[in-house]
Amino acid sequence: MDIIKKINALGLMSGTSLDGVDIAAVTTDGVDVYEFGPAMTVPYEDELREKIRSVLGKKPDTPETSRQLQIVEEELTRFHAEVVKDFMDTYGGHYDIIGFHGHTVYHDPQNRYTHQIGDGRLLAELTGIKVVNRLRNADIAAGGQGAPLIPVYHAALCADMEKPIAVLNIGGVSNLTWIGANGEMLAFDTGPGNAPVNDWVLRHGGMHMDYNGKLAIQGQVNEKIVNALMRHKFFAQYPPKSIDRDIFKDKLENLEGLSLEDGAATATAFTAEAIAYSLAMFVPYQPEKLIVCGGGAKNPTMMRFIRQRLNKVEVISAEELGWNTDAVEAQGFAFMAARRLYNMPISFPGTTGVPVPMVGGEIHEPALNEDRR
Repeated sequence: MDIIKKINALGLMSGTSLDGVDIAAVTTDGVDVYEFGPAMTVPYEDELREKIRSVLGKKPDTPETSRQLQIVEEELTRFHAEVVKDFMDTYGGHYDIIGFHGHTVYHDPQNRYTHQIGDGRLLAELTGIKVVNRLRNADIAAGGQGAPLIPVYHAALCADMEKPIAVLNIGGVSNLTWIGANGEMLAFDTGPGNAPVNDWVLRHGGMHMDYNGKLAIQGQVNEKIVNALMRHKFFAQYPPKSIDRDIFKDKLENLEGLSLEDGAATATAFTAEAIAYSLAMFVPYQPEKLIVCGGGAKNPTMMRFIRQRLNKVEVISAEELGWNTDAVEAQGFAFMAARRLYNMPISFPGTTGVPVPMVGGEIHEPALNEDRR
């Protein structure tokens, strides 16, 4: 194993919200985070976003779908390479490794299957930087949920904070990390995140998201529909558990017939209710503080609904701690890339249900060319 030392790592995250690519830099040895580097988000162009959307839920189980996935994967990878180039042109710096999540198109842990499009070898060739991808596959193959993976990074960020504490990431789906007084971790997907809201406003308002929760705050929550949505079988399952972004799609047909604003409010309340239910039912002790990151943390209406349902827990945005809310997941994949480099586990029995702590990810070395020899 290489001698463990501080390295500069980049993380790339394409979330299930389909908003774009988050890129962030950290200086880390895979145990401690020594410095937060720059970060930025690059929105997807509409054409690429729709191409990604067109392969969601598809597996490469026929020649046609396999070819379709390959085409979109290459385009997505080249877009990520351009993001890295633009990032380095803007901020400079030298980077030792990239943690490349790719984009999840199919996630079925019960059948030991997950598929993230993103060609690690191609990204290494295009950027000239070592790449780690397929971070979920080893966990899935060993019987874990393959998600959430970010808890190992949450634990590093919260190392010096009073416990128990919880970190909530609201992306397309929502996932929770609970950290106990002795550093023990429990993590799982709580249910929906931004995806139901985004899908609703796209279908009925032609917008990619409910910007700043402006639609939801004008609407009325239909609590009867929220209660119906909460009867989904996922909520009866005990952690560890994870979901695909579209698992609630059929039940969300209950929203049809509502106004644009009422539908946005009800979908937002569904996410908040699922979070509150999960904290009430599945963590050993209620945390004193819940730190919210991800896109949902920037939605004031989402935050308001969560606070209303968790009136005995201090709910704060990660930005109040000086964290970059948009960058936490990308930073996490940079951190995990460093851990993979040093053969340290990224998933654990309490976070994904895997039998033993698992090292995850495949390493791709950039091909040497004449310019680098």
